[in-house]
Amino acid sequence: MMARELVNVYAGLGANLGHVRQSLDAAILAIGKLPETLLVGRSSFYQSAPFQGDGPDYINAVVHLQTRLNAVDLLRAFQRIEQLAGRERPYRNAPRTLDIDLLLFGHGDIQSPALQVPHPRMRERAFVLLPLSELAPGLVTKHELRNVQGQVVNRL
Repeated sequence: MMARELVNVYAGLGANLGHVRQSLDAAILAIGKLPETLLVGRSSFYQSAPFQGDGPDYINAVVHLQTRLNAVDLLRAFQRIEQLAGRERPYRNAPRTLDIDLLLFGHGDIQSPALQVPHPRMRERAFVLLPLSELAPGLVTKHELRNVQGQVVNRL
């Protein structure tokens, strides 16, 4: 099922297992090759300790897309890219080879068992807000950035 108009989408990527930067670069390339989808931009990489989890530090980024895919089809495409990168889901917040989260889908508000947009915890996470504010400063408020300033995140 296709959306009619191009929709602005922001997605967060992260990884902390394997060849992390290579996995993220490959995922960004794969996202840019999705049908009816244009990769508009990507943030810098950011390094942070696992958030409510364990394992090595994460490398994160945010991408801006324009797509005609609907949110569910886009989520499925992201999950296929994760699987190709060896993603396993043994438990919540487990270390991972690749994680792609749909953060924002246009001005949409989607609440279903499979998908919640805007991402329900994105405003609590510096590793999402900092790269998102780099790409789209108008989407992140100064108040939101102040609320996460205690979380250590380093731009790489």
